[in-house]
Amino acid sequence: MAKESSSVPSTPPLKDELHIVIQTIRNLDFLEMWRPFFQPYHLIIVQDGDPSKLIKVPEGFGYEFYNRNDINRILGPKASCISFKDSACRCFGYMISKKKYIYTIDDDCFVSDACSSFLLYRICLFFWGFGHSSRSYDGLPYIWHSKASNPFVNLRKEYNDIFWQEELIPFFQTDVLPKECTSVQKCYIEMSKQVRDKISKTDPYFTKLADVMVTWIKAWDDLNPPNASLPNGQAKAK
Repeated sequence: MAKESSSVPSTPPLKDELHIVIQTIRNLDFLEMWRPFFQPYHLIIVQDGDPSKLIKVPEGFGYEFYNRNDINRILGPKASCISFKDSACRCFGYMISKKKYIYTIDDDCFVSDACSSFLLYRICLFFWGFGHSSRSYDGLPYIWHSKASNPFVNLRKEYNDIFWQEELIPFFQTDVLPKECTSVQKCYIEMSKQVRDKISKTDPYFTKLADVMVTWIKAWDDLNPPNASLPNGQAKAK
């Protein structure tokens, strides 16, 4: 007679070490497809766009929710380091998370049950090696990315990147940080100086970027002081 399997589910990998950060402008109905994979984890949801718009989250998920008003309230004048262009506001989720690992996904990514090396990406490779022996994974679930935005409109907005990369690629290929940079914060501040000195001539955007990089570190240090544990904010119960 076969032994009856235990009804207690196994602990999901990295359950207490992983935050899932989602930036969105719409209701999060897509989470229903991801429920078997995401429900055990805590979500940080950052709303882009109009903060007065109500975003609906399916029941059963544990999450924190922030919009532009929350970010302004929490960061004050330093909120300028959080961009609300091109889905970059998800970076606020990175700033407030106290977890060891962060996984982020767009709200227009769906679970697919078919494998295509051209269209689909194997999400489980992100978790390969974290607390597990090296072994073969089936790669499930596969992601189907149904782009919500128009790629041709995006190209018109972002065509400058094509020209900027002629300066940016050599910059990163040759950049060296001094030995005095012994922390992430020091490295980031030094990088901001080099951005200002070496590539700000490419476009005024990079002068602004250098300033924002410094502001980011100040905001990070405010929310993550050494030897202190600050709450991430009011969490929604499962």
